[in-house]
Amino acid sequence: MIKVFIVDDHEIIREGLKKILKEESDLIVVGEAQNGEELLAKINDIDCDIMLLDMNMPGRNGLDLLGDIKNLRPKIHILVLSIHPEDKFALRTLKSGASGYLCKDTALDELVVAIRKVHTKGRYLSNTLAEQLAFDFMPEKDSLPHEQLSNREQEIMVMLASGKKVKDIAADLGLSISTVFTYRVRIFEKLKIKSNVELTHYAITNKLVD
Repeated sequence: MIKVFIVDDHEIIREGLKKILKEESDLIVVGEAQNGEELLAKINDIDCDIMLLDMNMPGRNGLDLLGDIKNLRPKIHILVLSIHPEDKFALRTLKSGASGYLCKDTALDELVVAIRKVHTKGRYLSNTLAEQLAFDFMPEKDSLPHEQLSNREQEIMVMLASGKKVKDIAADLGLSISTVFTYRVRIFEKLKIKSNVELTHYAITNKLVD
């Protein structure tokens, strides 16, 4: 029996995932958490093989949590679920310790296969992601400026480029407004831009936002 733990801040998503997994005779949901704080409070008592981790939660997001989970419970395989397509964040999550990445748009079709693959092989890669990894290990020319951003900086960059206000970003991520402004300054410096308009143009040009 493959034991699964779910971490997602939306109850409707958690219930949907549990419904899918309940139909499989070899899968069982052994627990859930609605945010990073609840997860870390339970982490030492969790008995699971696979953790389904939402990347886009308020407060500490999936990327931040990945390192903590792998340090505290290195044997748990983490399958990241995200609203973002693979080409935006998948490689970053794998490098941070995830065993697989699923876009929520396609998760219903791939979820069970991905869980079984991670449990038996240790990693799940879609064809698209496998191709990305192959290219990622090829010699590159110069890396793009946004590739030098930290996980949190890249997350805030995408939110700013999508038109979110600083106060809303602060509320979503559980940060102070001044902290978000500090991240904004660092992002502008690293990307060598001076305004949100330039940031949005950069993000669209590099297909970081739709």
